[in-house]
Amino acid sequence: MTNTFKSGFVAILGRPNVGKSTFLNHVLGQKIAIMSDKPQTTRNKIQGIYTTDAEQIVFIDTPGIHKPHNALGDFMVQSAYSTLRECDIVLFMVAADEARSTGEDMIIERLKNAKVPVILVVNKIDKIHPDRLFEIVSDYTSQMVFADVVPISALEGNNTPKLLEILSSALTEGPQYFPSDQITDHPERFLVSEMIREKILLLTREEVPHSIAVTTDKMTRDDATGKLHIMATIIVERKTQKGIILGHGGDMIRKIGKLARRDIEVMLGDKVYLETWVKVKADWRDKKLDLADFGYKQDDYL
Repeated sequence: MTNTFKSGFVAILGRPNVGKSTFLNHVLGQKIAIMSDKPQTTRNKIQGIYTTDAEQIVFIDTPGIHKPHNALGDFMVQSAYSTLRECDIVLFMVAADEARSTGEDMIIERLKNAKVPVILVVNKIDKIHPDRLFEIVSDYTSQMVFADVVPISALEGNNTPKLLEILSSALTEGPQYFPSDQITDHPERFLVSEMIREKILLLTREEVPHSIAVTTDKMTRDDATGKLHIMATIIVERKTQKGIILGHGGDMIRKIGKLARRDIEVMLGDKVYLETWVKVKADWRDKKLDLADFGYKQDDYL
């Protein structure tokens, strides 16, 4: 008698900065989703593929759900909600160290109509006293009925094996969608662009991080050095932002490139020569053609 192979798609929904990308990277044991302490870091849906001998779970990390202020924000929110049509299970992730807000209430109202099981994941339990956990769980479970409730610390890995066990039990028989050694469906160019954008989030502040887009224009092998030559463009909305990205005498762009190159080399397992330019494209976040050009395609979202 052969064991049944199980598979399914699991969407991770929640407000910005609740730890969705941290959780995904921890489960996969490799960084595919960028992280920062700034809201709205994740802009696209990112699929992370977790495979064992018995199962394949395709996690869909989504942009943090927030009140949009431009076309990019609207794209992000609709992108997140569209996963409700694509998944078999929803993980609704909340932060234990933040009180339930109107943002969570808005998501809960949407999840009440979900046609798949919804699991409440209370993340960041390492940041609260254990005695507070019961109160937090009671507060959320009074709002809707969840298929299960799992407190975790994505940063420290606490209880994440338990969550994986619960997901495995809930999956049904299905095919292996991706090869066993594949951990994401995104092309290398997308991941390279995200690594560069992460360093900009890390090194800049105020309005600059939200006004940035990054495109990877070319990836070729340099026969002379054997290095992978990557050419990328950083798009900003105003000339003043271009000056910030370049820095005094080009010191900021060099720092961004140095930090990004290290992560890219780890991700690709290759030596990299990274070349970046900065381009001004006024108000690109509110122009659908620009959004599509920079990788934010308005598909048939809800």
